[in-house]
Parts: sequence; C-alpha cells; structure tokens
Amino acid sequence: MSRNSRSVRYTSSPLLAGKTPVWRSKFVVAALALGFVGLTARAAYIQVIENDFFQRQGKVRFMRTLELPASRGRVLDRNGLLLAGSVVAASIWAIPEEVDRDPAKLRQLAKLLDMPIADLNKRLEDEDKTFVWLRRQVDAPIAQQIMALKIKGVHERPEYKRHYPEGESSAHVVGFTNVEDQGQEGVELAFQHELLGKAGSRRVIKDRLGRVVEDIGDEVPPVDGRDIQLSIDSKVQFFAYQKLRDAVAQHKAKAGSVVVLDAVTGEVLALANYPSYVPDQRRNLTGEQLRNRAITDTFEPGSTMKPITVAMALEAGRVTPQTTIETGPGRFQLGGFTISDTHNYGTLTVEGVIQKSSNVGALKIAQKMTPHEMWDTFTALGYGQKPQVQFPGAVTGRLRPWKTWKPVEQATMAYGYGLSASLFQMVQSYTAFAHDGSIIPVTMLKHGEPAVGTRVFSAQNAAAVRHMLQMAAGPGGTGQLAQTVGYSVGGKSGTARKQAGKGYAAGKYRAWFTGMAPIDKPRIIVGVMVDEPSNGTFYGGTVAAPVFSEVVQQTLRMMGVQPDMAVKPQVVATTVEESF
Repeated sequence: MSRNSRSVRYTSSPLLAGKTPVWRSKFVVAALALGFVGLTARAAYIQVIENDFFQRQGKVRFMRTLELPASRGRVLDRNGLLLAGSVVAASIWAIPEEVDRDPAKLRQLAKLLDMPIADLNKRLEDEDKTFVWLRRQVDAPIAQQIMALKIKGVHERPEYKRHYPEGESSAHVVGFTNVEDQGQEGVELAFQHELLGKAGSRRVIKDRLGRVVEDIGDEVPPVDGRDIQLSIDSKVQFFAYQKLRDAVAQHKAKAGSVVVLDAVTGEVLALANYPSYVPDQRRNLTGEQLRNRAITDTFEPGSTMKPITVAMALEAGRVTPQTTIETGPGRFQLGGFTISDTHNYGTLTVEGVIQKSSNVGALKIAQKMTPHEMWDTFTALGYGQKPQVQFPGAVTGRLRPWKTWKPVEQATMAYGYGLSASLFQMVQSYTAFAHDGSIIPVTMLKHGEPAVGTRVFSAQNAAAVRHMLQMAAGPGGTGQLAQTVGYSVGGKSGTARKQAGKGYAAGKYRAWFTGMAPIDKPRIIVGVMVDEPSNGTFYGGTVAAPVFSEVVQQTLRMMGVQPDMAVKPQVVATTVEESF
C-alpha cells in the first residue's frame, strides 16, 4: 500500500493540475476583509453613533412605566362621617392576540361581565392586539369568578372605585366621578384638584409575554388626594331629604328642594333635591334626577320677596311697621293690568301686609321708593349675581337694570314677579334678617366661626322684619303650618305661577316657604320649594310650610339648641290662602 501511495501523482488530477488565477484568491480575501470592516462599522454605528436611537427602540419594546394610582381623597360631613370614599375594585383587561377562544369559557366570561357575547367578541377583535378593557371596576366576587376561569390572555388590574354611603339623600351635594376618577358633578367636580392626588410610577422591563422581569430605577410612590370636610350634617341632610320626598309624593308634585343654612356661620347644613339618584348606580339616569334644583334652577319667588320690599322701605324711612296701607277693595289697576289679593283686606298696617301677604299692600309700599333704590337693595342681597359658593352650576338669576323698569314691573317685583332667583339665593338673602341686617357669605366647607357680613339693613329694621315673619307664621298668617313644638319660628310663604313662554301656565305653581328659628336669635334658615303640587292645594303655606316645620324642629334638636317656647302653640289652621 505504501508503494502504491507513493506512485500516485496528485498533480495529474485535471482539477488540481489547472492553474487558479491569482486575482480570484485576492478577491475572496478582499471580500471577507470588506465584510468584516462592514460589520465592524455597523457595530460602531449601532453602539456608538446611533446608540440613543436603538436604546429608545429597546425601551419601547421591553421597558414600561407602570402607573401607581393614588387614592382619591374622602369627602366627609361636618362630624367626620363618610360621604364619599374610594375602595379597591378590579378592572378586567385582555391581550386579544393571546386570548383563548374557547367558546364555552367566553360565554361564561360574557355572562360574568354582564355583556352580550357579540360585544365581547367585538372587543377582542379590536385593532389593538396588545390591550383592551373588558370591564372597569367590577365587584370583587365577580373578579374572583372571572380569574377562576383561567382564560389565557385575560387579566385583572386593581383600581379605585368611588363609594357613596349616604346614597340618594346627598347625591346632589357630593356628585360622582367617572371610571377615570375624574369628578363629574357636585363636590367631586368642584374640588377635583384637591381630591385627585398625584399618581406614582414604577419603571420595569417586561418580557414578550408581558411579565415583569426587572425593576429599573427608584419607584415614585403615589400621593393620595386630600380629604374635604363639608359643612353638611349628614343627619340633617337625610332627614330633610326624607321630608321633602314625602311632601312631593303627598302633593303629587313634580319635584322639590330644601336648603338648611346656619344663620351664624353661613355654613350649608343640608341641600337636598327630589327626584334624586344613587351616585354609584347611574345607569339610565335622566336630567330630572341629576339637576341640583336648589342651586341651578331659577324661579319667580312670589310672596317670599315681600319682607325684602318692606325692609327696604323701612330702611329708606318711607314707612314704619305701623304705617297704614289701604288695600281695599282687594285689587289695583296699574298700566292696564289688574293686581289682586285673594281677599279684600281693607286697611292694613305694614306688619299686616306681610301677615296677610297682600299684593296690593306690597306694591303700594314699593311705589314709595325709586327703581334705583330697589335695585340697589336687591343687588346688595345677591339677586342677579352668581352666589359665591364652592359649587358647580350656581346661577345668577335675573334682575334687569333699573333704568328699564316700567311702573308695573316695579310693582310686580315688590311681590316677587319680574325677577328670578334660585332657592339658594333666596335663603342667603334672608341672612340679612337673621344676622341683624347683614348678609353673610355662605360656604359648603366646615369652619365653625361666626361669619362677617355686609350690612344692608339696620339691626332695628331687621328685628322689625323678623317680628313680621313671626306674625306671618302665627295666628292669622299665611304660614301657620310652619310652627314647631318648642321653638319660635318666622317665615314667609310664596306661591308663584310657572312661566310658559311669554305668559304663565294654567294651573301650574311653585310653592315656597323661607324662614328662620328661633325668631329672636335665629340659629338656622330653611328654604323649601315644591314644584307643581297637584293634589288639591298648591299654596306655599299648606305645601311647603309643613316641610319647613319638620326640618326646623329636627335640625335644632340635632344641633342642641334649647327650646325657647314652653308649650306648643295652639293654632288651628284650616284653609290657608295667600296672594300670589
């Protein structure tokens, strides 16, 4: 074998015997060298020159900033009871491209999510294949059942859901938030910035399945929102809402409102409307339920304006409480219009005009003043101006410039027609009587300090009007049903026709009662409005005054105010009528 091997001549092979051109080997070597240079240049370009770009691309694909939600601040009543708070609630989301499309499991999932299977499938076919919400803020038991299905690609994420323990009684005060924790109504909207807080963050690296594999940098903790303590007393609020709801049902009315104000501090103790709603159950809500009528709706206030007319005449020195006014024969012709009383009261004192609620008497008192004088007083009391209160939706009402008033308009404004105001404005204007002639600022926040007001009337004239309000709520007055057990009260009823176009609707009224107690040193002011009572009576003295009575009595007891009357007034009220 060795002999044979030695005898083989490899150069005799045609392949090996051929001469390879030199340029070919040089070309191969040069190509390999050029390739290595290109790879080296590309590596230098990626790692040195365009390093930032590729770093960003890597971060986009694998690095995530996870938001750490802040807990929204609580809303508390004046005694620290919870009106609105946040609880942890799971939100269900999915990665559509990874979801297990088992029909049986998807049907179970749709049932738990309370949505048609078609809607679920539509969401899973969304253009975004990496994320889609299936349901936000579901109850904990539902979330547990969903996760127990163990459907691939379906996940849960903890969020905060708003909870409202007082329900419909305080709905119009507290308001509500949306699923993004943004305030939509009420205090939740008015104090959005303070309640919201500031979310934290956490930087992580995720793998292609969305799993966190590494934390990057320091975690920024969330800053929870600030608590807001309102002036509202939840017990007074609940009681006022109940009595209002009962009155609306009893008189087959359309709606109603109640405002309770601390006459010393200007704090709002209750602000209730009916119909209402449950803040955390808002499906199929209507505008009728959402409207905060006490502060957003304006009406012609009717006879509740008469004490203001008398007060401004007293302040101007045009009348005294005992000045006589001729109201007979119960009607008055002015500019082609007839202004009437429900009865012919004959000759009345100024006190009697308020007690009997005489339109003729009120207009004759107004005629003793100039439009400018009346406009100045109305403006000083807040009419035609937006209330300065920390609450969304407060309206200005309507008070036209005095230069445009006609004589008949000046006359009708004396008894509450031709201008408009909200119940909230009306109650605040009555602080001028309760606070010895000074109108005081109102607040929705607890502070507990006596308010400093702006003087409109003298203390003597304010006391004189309080006495007239007591007469109006006493024997022979239009508001006898406003009396309470143990507490002296004073107030004025009002019955105003509802406007319809350029005129007034037939048979449609709003019943009012605004007053205060105890009458010598008022502690609270209460305003009641019932819209369109239709069960046989529509007067403020019979519809709104009883609600005032019950709310005043219960509120003063809750506040620990000592009774100022030894016995219950013995007043028998049958049919109570008033001019409107």
